[in-house]
Amino acid sequence: MHSTGSRVRIRDLLLHGTGAPVDLVIENGLIADVEPAMNPSEGHRRVLLPGLIDLHTHLREPGGDDAETITTGTAAAAAGGFTDVFAMANTSPVTDDVERVLDIRRRAAGALTRVHVVAAGTNGLAGQTPVDVAALAAIGVRLFSDDGKCVADDDVMVQLLTAIATCDVTFAQHAQDPRIVGEGVINARVADAAHATPWPTRGETDIVARDIAVVRETGARLHVCHVSTAETVELIAAAKREGLPVTAEATPHHLHFTDNDALARGPALKVNPPFRSPADVQALRGGLRTGVIDAIGTDHAPHPAAAKQLGWARSAFGLTALETALPAVAEALTGLNETVDWSRLIDAMHTRPARIGGLRPQSTPARGEPATFTVVAQTQPYAIRPDKQRSRSRNTPFDGHQFRWSTVLTMIDGRLAYRAE
Repeated sequence: MHSTGSRVRIRDLLLHGTGAPVDLVIENGLIADVEPAMNPSEGHRRVLLPGLIDLHTHLREPGGDDAETITTGTAAAAAGGFTDVFAMANTSPVTDDVERVLDIRRRAAGALTRVHVVAAGTNGLAGQTPVDVAALAAIGVRLFSDDGKCVADDDVMVQLLTAIATCDVTFAQHAQDPRIVGEGVINARVADAAHATPWPTRGETDIVARDIAVVRETGARLHVCHVSTAETVELIAAAKREGLPVTAEATPHHLHFTDNDALARGPALKVNPPFRSPADVQALRGGLRTGVIDAIGTDHAPHPAAAKQLGWARSAFGLTALETALPAVAEALTGLNETVDWSRLIDAMHTRPARIGGLRPQSTPARGEPATFTVVAQTQPYAIRPDKQRSRSRNTPFDGHQFRWSTVLTMIDGRLAYRAE
């Protein structure tokens, strides 16, 4: 990156991973020009992407500041290439009314990335009474979720999705039927070997099937969080073929780890939903490649180290993900020719998340557009080190994993949110 006065030139980039290298000229927060690269390098490995968008981030503030804050969480997001994050509602107190949404917005005013507040679907995440969807939609909330808990009651779900449809917003469901899952913590297939309580796949798929039926009745937009099973992928595909407004996400870690990994590594890999069979992981990857899985949702869920060291029954669910999502997804979308499917990555980490969250997706960078983007580069293999990450917590599943792609810089409206050292 080269600066001359108020103009900044970022050299030698492949726009969205294709075409000839270009230089990007930035001035006054806008793209002033896109020019052929002055000194293109051979074996080019720097790619310009639209700013990544995460629909599923736990920033923990207020109430969980020992695990994360808006400051540390958005620093982690910027380092991961994200310009926008959607902050989930399972804070303390729960973000379930207008004043609490406004409080999060005030807290996030100085954040490194843009923070969009997700409101709860039911009061107190109790699953009993829908929130005032109309009042929250009136102040700009576009995504609602009880994530961390499931809206399991049939009548409540019908009431909630009726309001969601009326207000033209989206509900994101944490699909976990408590009547089936109970105290489950690990995929049922390996539960006996782990001496832990099973979390059957049916606990997810039964809720997804029920919710699709409610969408058919109400016309509401439904987004399925952190899909983990092959059967759920099939249910989502069938709903899409039917033309229903159903979308879905997968986490970067569910694209990489199986229940065998959880069995080997113990509660460090305790996550909700749990890691599933190798066949389920392959189904998720296939769904991502074909677009049945619309988006990547990181489900960034930071916890203090002690909370992950209490055995299967008592350890906290969740893993950090913002700083490793881009390289993990790039790896999952790398074909036999060693080329990343950048088009699908952009679709899953920018375009569709923007549409689901009510934002305007970016097109190819052009003169006069806001200078909001991410630059990534291919490097020699490097190992993930939790102590080098910006999140307040260190519970990454990728500790020691070697990746090839990393974020070089993240820019938001011409402001440098992150630059690699």
